[in-house]
Amino acid sequence: MTRLITVGHGTSTRAGFVPLLHGAGIEAVVDVRTAPGSRHNPDFNHSELREWLPEAAVDYRWDKRLGGFRKLPAESPDTACRNEGFRAYAAHMRTEEFGEAVEELLSEAADRRTAVMCSESVWWRCHRRMIADYATLVRGVEVVHLMHDGGPREHHTMDGVRPREDGLLVYDGGQLRF
Repeated sequence: MTRLITVGHGTSTRAGFVPLLHGAGIEAVVDVRTAPGSRHNPDFNHSELREWLPEAAVDYRWDKRLGGFRKLPAESPDTACRNEGFRAYAAHMRTEEFGEAVEELLSEAADRRTAVMCSESVWWRCHRRMIADYATLVRGVEVVHLMHDGGPREHHTMDGVRPREDGLLVYDGGQLRF
């Protein structure tokens, strides 16, 4: 069975992050930040990651198509998302761009131990949570979140999410729309 891992770099350093990845057997990292940079932690700038992760025997790629900070459409059925940013990302998850990107991600995860990475340390405050919802509910993929203590946490889908008849997700609390 395919397993996808998510991780947030948070305030970690290169010296702390590599053992975390190695301890979880991570072979590849897919950076899902819209803007892959960090003023507070320059080791996690895209240009730096491209160099030091492969040196640590971890492949790295950035996929902007999976990044957060999306624009909220005028009409949003995703009423279960209280956070406007999550509602905007939920709408993005129903685009062709997201569909293509997540399929590439899950194909990669089927071949080797892959982690999606963002900057937020805790998965429940990050759009990685929604990528995990899609992987779990639509594709039946096991998802775990790698915490900085080295332990994996099982993914629990967001309250109010459900697959629609077309196989895409909606965060509407199960409300039927007529």
